[in-house]
Amino acid sequence: MPEPELHLFTRSDLADLEISPQEVISAVRQAYLAYARGASRCPTKLMMPLPDADRDAVSYSMLGYDGNVEQVGFKTSYRQGNDNPEKYYTAISLYDDTTGMPFALMDCHRVGASRTPATTALIAEECAKSDARSALMIGTGAQALNTLPYLLTVLPNLERLMLFGTHEVGIPATFERLRHYFPDRELELVEDVPKAVAEADIAIAASGRAAHPKVQTGWMKPGGLLISVSSKGVDSAALSQADYALATNEGQLGITGSRFAAEDGSARIDAEFPDVVAGRALARRDESDRVFAFSSGMVITDIPVAHALAHKAIADGRGKQVALWS
Repeated sequence: MPEPELHLFTRSDLADLEISPQEVISAVRQAYLAYARGASRCPTKLMMPLPDADRDAVSYSMLGYDGNVEQVGFKTSYRQGNDNPEKYYTAISLYDDTTGMPFALMDCHRVGASRTPATTALIAEECAKSDARSALMIGTGAQALNTLPYLLTVLPNLERLMLFGTHEVGIPATFERLRHYFPDRELELVEDVPKAVAEADIAIAASGRAAHPKVQTGWMKPGGLLISVSSKGVDSAALSQADYALATNEGQLGITGSRFAAEDGSARIDAEFPDVVAGRALARRDESDRVFAFSSGMVITDIPVAHALAHKAIADGRGKQVALWS
């Protein structure tokens, strides 16, 4: 038997690896389909606030199995301060269930920055009304950077793209990332969030405690789609205001989206998104429905993206191999 070895990949090992929006979106789609048919496992995220309120630290972990790539993944995240990008650390370890061997331990920043916009794009593809032509991106952090290119990959007929952001580095980075994939497309910077939400067919909120009014589903025109990427910039009434509501995972909605619950503690949703992808649940009941979608990361979508990035890194001679158990 060979000695078990881990491929180790740092953030810099993965930062400039090229992986196309199509590759990531396809991997995430297949992960949802495998989960919907019962081939994967994804227990609810374990989230633990730490006791020192002054530091406002948060830590969480996710364990899962993606039956499509046959890998077990364990992801951990820690942040000292809910909005502190300088003190946010996340990693994922992969184990190959076909060989029974460990495969990779890697920084998960690039993984999350890829699978999150892929999920957003898939939600928009499934749940936006058929004649959607405009989209608003609220937020310019790491989770938002790839959103517009990924969105255009699945919805090329979008004509108007709007952006609201306050991050001095994130705004030009978002423009640059869109130009990288879609050099001929224009992006409009907006300041009035309620007005922009009312004009958009698709509004995506990925902002933290940003300087804008908290977004409400009720601001949207009939047929509008509001996607909350675990955003604190979304009003707690957004779910109850919706004509139709869905979540990537109902259990995680109860943990990371507990503020959307009614007074009795319940949070009503009409469908889980993997069932929508599999065609077992409706994306909306009617073209006029105002739809609210809560997107909380599922480790089954991290696993295939991490797996793809690891293989690309290995092929490029990056990273190190460590016989951790020798």
